[in-house]
Amino acid sequence: MKIEDLLNLTGGEIISEPTVTAINSVTVYPSKVEQGDLFISNDAEEIATAIENGAYAIVFSDSSIKITDAEVAWIQVKEIENASFKLIRYVLISREASFYLFSEHELSFMRMIVTKKSNIEVLPNDWRKMFEKILNSEAKMFIGTDEKLMKTIKPDVSILNKEASCEIITDTLFKTTFKINSYIYQEKDIVPFHVDILQRVVEFCDLHHLPYDLDRVKYTKHFVPVFIDGFLNVMVPSKSDKVAIFTDNLQDIYKAREYVRYNGAWVKTIVLTPPKTKVDGVDRPNWYLDIDEARDILKNAYFNYAFVYALDRSMLPKIKEEYSLFD
Repeated sequence: MKIEDLLNLTGGEIISEPTVTAINSVTVYPSKVEQGDLFISNDAEEIATAIENGAYAIVFSDSSIKITDAEVAWIQVKEIENASFKLIRYVLISREASFYLFSEHELSFMRMIVTKKSNIEVLPNDWRKMFEKILNSEAKMFIGTDEKLMKTIKPDVSILNKEASCEIITDTLFKTTFKINSYIYQEKDIVPFHVDILQRVVEFCDLHHLPYDLDRVKYTKHFVPVFIDGFLNVMVPSKSDKVAIFTDNLQDIYKAREYVRYNGAWVKTIVLTPPKTKVDGVDRPNWYLDIDEARDILKNAYFNYAFVYALDRSMLPKIKEEYSLFD
């Protein structure tokens, strides 16, 4: 690519008088730079390494960066991420690639049920890693969960059908029987308010002819119930009236408490969160400073369901169990 074309694509300004007129390839990692490449960074040490490795051009946005080699094309842009993804959009013109913005829950079910993921790339939320993955992949479909980055690549990025709805036949908070594509799936380990999310993913798979297996359905990492006793030991569900529910998002706590309110008025719930975390519908959550304090709350509080936000089940005692809900 010619330097003048690079300037047009990125909207950058060349602030040196280079002897080079074109670049071969592009990277955001100095270790990957080869003779004749373009390097993108705001890190002076990385830029120095890239030039040592043979970079012909540098794209940067930090005005404090100093020119160290006048023969290199130094191109200053307003915003380094936007400039990088403008280059990506140019590269993608001939690929006919499609981009989809997934929620974290949708991506979890996608990874869970799809049996063959060839020709699909799941993009990381770090812009540099995302840049490299898109640049070096031959995939035709890219899936990401960072809305800002995905819309930077493709302003009209596609989303799944938010109107998708699944027929629930019977349900409790921890088991759901549902019907998808004329098949009934009995008492699967999925909370009822996740079933419509699963339906969205199934419709996506059907649309793109992706093979999937709904017998793989189980609790996602976003909502993990573990039946326990008063000492936090894992129990057989039928022998326990206490459940610690580990979540990584507040929305699931809200939805689960709403479900309990309408379907199990007798159930006593508590919510554990880091300090100063606000939870809709909860006036006084149990704030914990560390894992030990969270354990003490679970041991001493009266509850049937405890929603534990921002911790995972590894906080429970590390003992060998003959039975685990998730084995």
